Order: sequence, then structure tokens, then C-alpha cells
Amino acid sequence: MSTTPTTTPTIHWSEDRSAPAAHSHSARWHSESAAPPPRRVVVADDRTKAATAYQLACEGTALLWRGDFHNARRLLQAMSRRIDRKSSPIRPDATPAESFRLHRRARGHRARVLGKLVVLLEDDHSLSLRRAPDVRRAFTEAYGPPRGDRAVSLTELLGVIGAHQWREKGVEVPALGDGVRIHPHYGVFSPVRDEYIDLVARAPLPPAARGGQAFDLGTGTGVLAALLVRRGLAHVVATDIGPRALECARENADRLGLADRVEVTGPALYPDGRADLVVCNPPWLPARPTSSVEQGVYDPDGTMLHGFLHGLADHLRPGGEGWLVLSDLAEHLGLRTRAELLTAIGSAGLRVTGRLDTSPRHPRTRDTTDPLHRARAAEVTSLWRLTPD
Repeated sequence: MSTTPTTTPTIHWSEDRSAPAAHSHSARWHSESAAPPPRRVVVADDRTKAATAYQLACEGTALLWRGDFHNARRLLQAMSRRIDRKSSPIRPDATPAESFRLHRRARGHRARVLGKLVVLLEDDHSLSLRRAPDVRRAFTEAYGPPRGDRAVSLTELLGVIGAHQWREKGVEVPALGDGVRIHPHYGVFSPVRDEYIDLVARAPLPPAARGGQAFDLGTGTGVLAALLVRRGLAHVVATDIGPRALECARENADRLGLADRVEVTGPALYPDGRADLVVCNPPWLPARPTSSVEQGVYDPDGTMLHGFLHGLADHLRPGGEGWLVLSDLAEHLGLRTRAELLTAIGSAGLRVTGRLDTSPRHPRTRDTTDPLHRARAAEVTSLWRLTPD
């Protein structure tokens, strides 16, 4: 019932513990959030009650699902409702920073408990459950070619299915033209919030950049690299640290017919050489991400932000500019002050030559039940135009 120390994380369970000689089974454990394999695993099916599943999950026991797929989803929803009922509301007098920490802690607890409902992928990435969808293509896109069976949480499986649907459908980006879509890959931040894209679309290009070269640092899906080419840059070098993001950006550039003008490289933040325009949309919150997709939002100690600022002067051609696209949500949450941001800009030998602001339009700004509603409603996203001092 417990994992054994092996190179590959593994879970072990018995299919029928009531039998005189129960059959022991094992499977590789896979978690995108780097959650450790559960130490104890029991088999669950359509007879398992939500109260029992919730209690076992809170104790750290994983439930390997052997019943109907849709019943597993219903069980997950029932466990989620129990978490909501038992969670403590954030105090009204809590500071924004305290609210943020408590909110992250609650989300972490929810992820740990719900992550204990586990399913087994067969050695061809199929799911042997009644009424289960065909997930083979979705998991091959996310994980690569099958390499034996593996156990994953149901929440992760649903995330992979959702990512596959987004990849198939794509996200429409009006700034790129009518009906033009960007297709995000699993684990790559999707451009569903378009205010930062609109800022890059309307910011005045420095004269040196017209027909010149740009760097797009932390490109993700490659949406800003494509936009810069649409705006007249002759060549864009797009960088990212994530292999999935690099593959995603290359695929989108090729899909848009821009492969000859968008060069995708990594994992270094800055490529070699200098550019007339350097654009960076770093993660907005200085906190630790818990999954690959969260790396688009959370960045411990603002590492990417400071890396961009301190490398900018050495990577700009004469007359060039750096564009920092950054939300002030961290300021409203008490995680960073405006003075600290301006100090970081000055200490990098840079000065601000202009700034464009916009307010977010996503639904969470209007959700008064969100514990962070006050900060989200006050959020402003800015494009800071920077040049060497």
C-alpha cells in the first residue's frame, strides 16, 4: 500500500484485499504539480460514498477509481462541495497580503484533497473505465508517446482533456486580425486575457524598430511575437524556458505563416545579440507556482522581471526600447510596491520614457465572492517604455 524508493515514483495497491491472497499491483505516478505519490492507495468505485472519499483524501489516502467515469466526476464535485462547506472564510479585516496567502493556502488544500482521486492510464494512454472518453490523443499531446501505464489524478486528467479542447479550438486574438486564432498547448499559459495584447498592439513603435529586429522574452504561445511581426518588425526572436512553450510557439508561428520571421529559442531569457525592441510580459505575482501553467502568473522573487530589467541595456541597439508589460495586482495585494518597481528599473540603468495603461476585462473583476475581489477590481495593466539612462 505504500511507495517504495525507486527512480520513478510508483504507487502500489491491492485490487481485492478481502481475498486470501490479494493481488498486488503497481503503476508509475505522474504529477504535473510535482505532488509526491500517495503513500496509501485503496480501490474505489461507484459504491464509494462522498463522505468516505473525502475523509480518506484528507487523511492522505488516494482512491484509485475503478467505476464509471461520469460517476468519478460527480464524486469529485461532491468532494469539492465538502471542501467549500468546511473552509473558513477570510477575515474581513485581513490585509491584502494575508488574504492572498490564505487564498493560496486554501487552493493548495483543495488541490491536495481532490488530487487524491486517481485514475490509471493504460500503456497506450487509454482509460479503461465505463463511459470514459478517448483520451489517447490528448495525453500524447501533453506527455509525449506512451511509455507504459501511469497513474494520474482525475483533476489532472480533466485538465489535459480541457487543454486538448483549447488546442483544437484555439483562442481568437482580434489584434492579429479577424478570426485569427492562437492554439495553446497543455501547460502553456493561454492568451485569454487580451488587455496585455492590446497594449502591445497600440503602443507607438520606436522609429528604430520599424523593419528591425525584436526580442519577445517568455513568449509562451508566441502570440506577442506574431503581433510584433504583424506590426512591421522584420524578425522576432522569441524565447522561453519551457519545452512545451517552445513547441507551441513554433507551431503557432508556422500555422500563421510566420516561421521565416519568428525564430523560437530557449531556455535562456535573452538570446545572443541586440534588438531594436525587447518585449517582456513576465509573471505578475512574486510567488511560487505549483504547476507549469502557473509559471505564467507566479514567479518567485520576481526573478524573470529582474532578469529582463538588468539585461535590457546590454541587448538594445541604439535608439531601441524595452517594453515591460506588467499588472499592478501584486501592488494591490501587498506583494510588491510601486516604489520597489521603480527602484528596480533605476538600478538597472533604465529610465521610463512613457507608459500606457488599461483595465482588465475578465469576469473575475466583477466577482464579489472572490476573496481577492477588491484587488482585482483595482488592477491596472501597464506597458512601461524603457530606455537606457
